[in-house]
Amino acid sequence: MHTVLKKLTRFLVLGLLFFLPKEKKIRIDRWLRGKEEYRKLKLADAVIVSFGKSGRTWLRVMLSRFYQVRHGLPERLLIGFDNLHRKNPAIPKLFFTHDNYIKDYTGNADSKADFYDKKVVLLIRNPLDVAVSQYFQWKYRMRPGKKALNDYPDHGADISIYDFVMHPAGLPKIIDYLNLWASEADKVGDLLIVRYEDLRADTEGTLKRVVDFIGTPGSDEEIRAAVEFASIENMRKMEQKRTFWLSGSRMVPKDRKNPNSYKVRKAKVGGYRDYFDDAQIRAMNELLGERLAPVFGYEPAPTEAAATAKT
Repeated sequence: MHTVLKKLTRFLVLGLLFFLPKEKKIRIDRWLRGKEEYRKLKLADAVIVSFGKSGRTWLRVMLSRFYQVRHGLPERLLIGFDNLHRKNPAIPKLFFTHDNYIKDYTGNADSKADFYDKKVVLLIRNPLDVAVSQYFQWKYRMRPGKKALNDYPDHGADISIYDFVMHPAGLPKIIDYLNLWASEADKVGDLLIVRYEDLRADTEGTLKRVVDFIGTPGSDEEIRAAVEFASIENMRKMEQKRTFWLSGSRMVPKDRKNPNSYKVRKAKVGGYRDYFDDAQIRAMNELLGERLAPVFGYEPAPTEAAATAKT
């Protein structure tokens, strides 16, 4: 209820500011969003941080099912901050954030000072896969206002997937995001870095690391049940059936006939290669290699032609 009231208040405030210049309205909107996110951050027992399209919804569904099984709750409840905690205080308050607006409220744009005293799970993914998924999110799911709010290409812009990836709001922004976390990692008192690729390769083992880190260890059976429930096939079925409709548009397709409009699309490691030629892949990997901090282990990948030549 508190979140609903806060959203309503934000909409009312922005409505009253209708005649302000667009840039000023965006600054106020981001500040209001940051204020609400900061409130949740301070109250949370643990924080799940990720750039958009890094696998956060998949992890959220697994964590939801883990606590549902462990505490006998219905499967339609998708964890969202304190909703499951209110059902059972043994379930932690988990704040899921893309770390996008808090700095607009606190002013800490060049550090992660807001997170220094929190227990943080940083979920990361190969920036090239993230950028491609962001393109489909922007093209088929993102609201026009959200595009303006986050400085994406204009709604309806005629832009190719490659140009979107190389746009300042695409791959460069993702790299800058990860680099800031890399430079600040030692200052965050309790940080667990989870790679999407590791979560795919060993889902049960990685999920166990996450729940242990949060402070709610579970049995092998509970972990296994959560992983099976959050399989790609089952998540697509749940999205089609609107299983989590109470959680808003998070797990609802924009167009049931268009697979690219689904929240759960391909979930493929290295899938970005399906959309570009060798020259484009080379250019993207050069940018990745030149600018991304090596600590995350995302080394530039060879093009198909280069890989073939070596065999």
